[in-house]
Amino acid sequence: MSDQLPPTVSQSGLSDNAAGGLAYVTIIPAIIFLIVEPFNRNPFVRFHSWQCIFMAIAWFVVDIALVVLGRIPGVGLLNLVLAPLVGLGFFVIWLIVMIQAFNGKRFKLPILGDLAEKQANS
Repeated sequence: MSDQLPPTVSQSGLSDNAAGGLAYVTIIPAIIFLIVEPFNRNPFVRFHSWQCIFMAIAWFVVDIALVVLGRIPGVGLLNLVLAPLVGLGFFVIWLIVMIQAFNGKRFKLPILGDLAEKQANS
């Protein structure tokens, strides 16, 4: 589901699209946007902030799993190829969601998007 929103400027002078895109820069802006008004009342910014947080958690879990997998004898060599591919995959996904947010679209990732939408609407 990708709904495009017209760019609206909040009291801070930062448009909703810009705030949604900036939420993906690191986890820090995502957390700040969930705390600071008026962004914490905007469903578009809240959705992208939550999706960024869930993406960071997913990346951390996958990274830990790859480290554990790399410790298994015989599978460690597979990890030399698998880890960069997984990192590249997360990078591409990160670029896609950031660009979509800057364009005003609510681009939902398969599992994480549903969780983010649930949190944003609560």
